[in-house]
Amino acid sequence: MDDALQHVALDDALKRAKKLKLMIFDVDGIMTDGSLYYSERGEELKAFNIQDGYGIKLLKQCGVEVALITARRSRAVELRAADLGIAHLHQGAEDKRGAYAALLEELGVAAGESGYMGDDLLDLPLITRCGFAATVAAAPEPVRKRCHYVARSDGGHGAVREVCEFILGAQGSLERAIRSHLQ
Repeated sequence: MDDALQHVALDDALKRAKKLKLMIFDVDGIMTDGSLYYSERGEELKAFNIQDGYGIKLLKQCGVEVALITARRSRAVELRAADLGIAHLHQGAEDKRGAYAALLEELGVAAGESGYMGDDLLDLPLITRCGFAATVAAAPEPVRKRCHYVARSDGGHGAVREVCEFILGAQGSLERAIRSHLQ
């Protein structure tokens, strides 16, 4: 993509991110690296990035509601959502459209005021419905080409934080959040 087209795409992504009242994240491949670990007792283990979590907390502090919609069910995700103060957790949502519609209605948020970050084909229904869509570079091309922002960081390794900072920057809240740590 040439520089002029990149600039137009970035401007569009910033305008979309500026409108967000709700940011929804997938879990596997976004908040984690997508690997599944099982203990010898069959318990599913997941690793979450601490900086991603702080990015989510910053979003919430700056007035953007956060939710998780994931196709899988995991106690580890319940614990992480509770740790981050995420009240809107939808697990086992193989068809994510229903959970998304219910969430928009419950919060009184229009689709154009919502964002979604997902990394695979089953995320496309939300990626194509929300106002701001983000993904990771490792996502399949059909996902990447439908997103407004593609993170340079990998899932589970700072991609969520990168997107949170992009949104905060678009909304003029990032510098305020940084300044609060310098006082």
